Amino acid sequence: MTLRALLAHKFRAKINYNRFSACLGLLLFALTAFPISASEVDPALKERLQLAITDTHSFADKFDATVWLTDMALRLEQHIPDPNERVEILQYIHQESQRVDLPPELILAVIDIESAFDRFAISPAGARGLMQVMPFWLNELDRPDDNLFDIQTNLRIGCTILRYYMDMENNEFSPALARYNGSTGQTWYPERVMGRLSTHWFRQ
Repeated sequence: MTLRALLAHKFRAKINYNRFSACLGLLLFALTAFPISASEVDPALKERLQLAITDTHSFADKFDATVWLTDMALRLEQHIPDPNERVEILQYIHQESQRVDLPPELILAVIDIESAFDRFAISPAGARGLMQVMPFWLNELDRPDDNLFDIQTNLRIGCTILRYYMDMENNEFSPALARYNGSTGQTWYPERVMGRLSTHWFRQ
């Protein structure tokens, strides 16, 4: 089933955008009051991250990567005026999403919601960078000198975490995205991500 068909099947209901402001307030509260701590780290996720962070394989882009890059670079211009930074971020998104077998458009939508493509973003709970990765992971992975504001480092950890949750949820986008956000059992965050995907980042 294509991503377009899956979106049509799972997210036919119109997103209630009037709830977004309330959802943002709930998100800030949840991040501040209930941040994931090192003591709550899933050992299996930690193992997967350790394998990912040390993977130095050079990934070859697929044949359509150039077309995809050109298309998405035009859409991303409103967020990132600098063309060099824009292309660099897109290249790493394509590379890291392909590494974990996730649609690069989905990663774009997650980043759009998480950080609005601000690579130096810091949440109230201390999550950092494009995919808002919690810094305790660097100590857990015994890589305290790594920089979560580095584009590839942030994307590699963030994409690996999302892939892990997708596996946990049998490739169901909604519960996996809720886990990524820390709002398990709720649907407002997946609705925001999938709504942004369908309106802005879906491949034409």
